[in-house]
Amino acid sequence: MLRTIKSLYVQVLIGIALGIAVGVLWPSFGAALKPLGDGFVKLIKMLIAPIIFCTVAGAIAKAGDVGRLGRVGVKALIYFESVSTLALLIGLAVAELAKPGAGFNVDPHSLDPKAVADYVGKASHLGVVSDYLLAIIPGTFFGALAEGDILQVLLVAILVGFAVARMGETGAAAVAVVEKAGEVFFGVIRIVVRAAPVGAFGAMAFTVGKYGLAALAKLAALVGSFYLTAALFVVLGLGLIGLLAGFSIFRLLSYLREELLIVLGASSSEAVLPQLMAKLQRLGAPAEVVGLVVPAGYSFNLDGTNIYMTLASLFLAQATNTHLSWGQELTLLAVAMLTSKGASGVAGAGFVTLAATLAVVPAVPVAAMVLVVGVDKFMSECRALTNVIGNAVAALVVSRWEGVLDRQALSQALRRGSAAPLLPEAKPA
Repeated sequence: MLRTIKSLYVQVLIGIALGIAVGVLWPSFGAALKPLGDGFVKLIKMLIAPIIFCTVAGAIAKAGDVGRLGRVGVKALIYFESVSTLALLIGLAVAELAKPGAGFNVDPHSLDPKAVADYVGKASHLGVVSDYLLAIIPGTFFGALAEGDILQVLLVAILVGFAVARMGETGAAAVAVVEKAGEVFFGVIRIVVRAAPVGAFGAMAFTVGKYGLAALAKLAALVGSFYLTAALFVVLGLGLIGLLAGFSIFRLLSYLREELLIVLGASSSEAVLPQLMAKLQRLGAPAEVVGLVVPAGYSFNLDGTNIYMTLASLFLAQATNTHLSWGQELTLLAVAMLTSKGASGVAGAGFVTLAATLAVVPAVPVAAMVLVVGVDKFMSECRALTNVIGNAVAALVVSRWEGVLDRQALSQALRRGSAAPLLPEAKPA
């Protein structure tokens, strides 16, 4: 019994359960516990930039194969766009079939847009391609690490990795320093992640205490449709992709169950980025592939967010009795394919991208987002979970596609499943 309680998996489960109970019984107290969840996520985020830098720079410097990295990048982008489009189409199809917004009969003019004004303001900065491309380039070298922007850190790490690789024997000493630094940061993560149960407790208590289960009940059709759609996408869509790549999606979910529970409690996919990268390396995916695919996937492979955008957009159209032609729905799909790539690192990214999409497709009033603001927090957990699973599958599939996936290590690690530690000992390269 004591051994079971010592398991971080069980501790996180207990934290989530206690958080829900506190949120229901003492809503005000539960809402006041928000700093616990935010603090845990911030602790993890402060380590993401150095871990990505050490992992990617060290791996590229040791491999020294520019052509291979280019191939991996191209294959990753092809995979991201294909699967992301599939997720958008699935959200669109489910909304058409289930019609979760039918019967609401809401007058758009009766809605107060002030409740979503902040999100609309953030959304106005998305979707401008030139600005987005420039945003990938940091102002200074250390600015990328200080700001913690994933794509900026990735760019700096790739450039440093190539530079060190060209230094020959002189670069060997630099590689050793980077590797040791990576080990230090992974060691810090192993310490910080022990606070996951407290973070999950605080975040869940805040969510339930702040928004209440009553808000969830009012829009149960939308929330239920979203969770069901995401589950079908993971099991059928990603499951088939995994089967073709030679692994079971269910075994992968079991292997990543601690990380998924942390995401569920913290409502943030970034809370497990370092752990996810370490575990995927243990599954036999090379460090240079994991280091490129996973961080890039956090911006370009947001399957859960994609499903949410098309499903929620059509829900709002149905709730306000706004008829959309097939042409308008296809326009919505095309716009969503762009806006879904621009909200990495933005607070409330799923809601912001929804605002950006609706702003470009004026047929659906942006003010209608007021209808879902109360339950968006409940759906953010599902978005984050689906995004994490999608990026784990992406790293393994691209590794297999490139012919560098260690099939034996994959099979052995997945067979052990839950026996695998939360954050295995893993060098950055």
